[in-house]
Amino acid sequence: MLRGGAFKPRTSPYAFQGLGLQGLKILAKARQQTGLPIVTEVIDPRDVSWVAEFADVLQIGTRNMQNFSLLKEVGRAGRPALLKRGMHSTLEEWLNCAEYILSEGNPNVILCERGIRTFEKYTRNTLDLSAVPAIKELSHLPIVIDPTHSTGRISMIGPMSMAAVAAGADGLLVEVHHKPESALCDADQALTPDMFTSIMRRLKPLKSFLDQLPI
Repeated sequence: MLRGGAFKPRTSPYAFQGLGLQGLKILAKARQQTGLPIVTEVIDPRDVSWVAEFADVLQIGTRNMQNFSLLKEVGRAGRPALLKRGMHSTLEEWLNCAEYILSEGNPNVILCERGIRTFEKYTRNTLDLSAVPAIKELSHLPIVIDPTHSTGRISMIGPMSMAAVAAGADGLLVEVHHKPESALCDADQALTPDMFTSIMRRLKPLKSFLDQLPI
C-alpha cells in the first residue's frame, strides 16, 4: 500500500501541516497510476466521510488514539482502519481504542506499533517489539511495525525491520522519499527508494526462512 499524509498533526502549529484536499487528490492520482491502495490519516471526526471518499484505509495517528469521537466515526465509515499506538499508552488502552472502532461495526482494524515515549533520547521513541507477541496473545487483530517513527534514524530502520519480521509482525510501515533532503516533514528518517529496495531484498529470505521453521 501507499501511505501519504494529506493532514499532518504536528507538535508545532507552525510546522508543515500537510496539503489537505490537494494532497488527497494527489494520492488518488497515484493510486490510479500505480494500482496501490491508499492509506492516509484523518484527524477530525467532521472530515471522516469525505476523506474516506479518497482513502482505502483510514489512519488514526498516535496523538489521536484516544480521540473517541474520531474512533467512532472511523468505525462507521466503511473503510479499514490503521490504529497507531499512543506514545504513552499501554497495550490495554490501545486495544480498548480498537474496540471503539470494532463496536461500530467495522471489523477491519490494523494495529500499528510506532514506538513509545521513554527516558531514552538516542532514538526518537523506543520501539516496543514485545508488543507483537503480546498482541498475538491478547487479540485477533493484525499488527504492523513502524520502524521509521519509532527510531527516527535511517541506520536503524533496516535492523528493526528485520527484528519486527522475526518477532512475527504482519507488516511494516516505512517512510520513503525520493529526495529526503528536500522533504517538508521527517527528512532525517526517510529512506531513499534504493535504500528501501535493499532492505526489502534482505527481508524476503528472512521471512521465507522463518515460515519454514516448525511451530
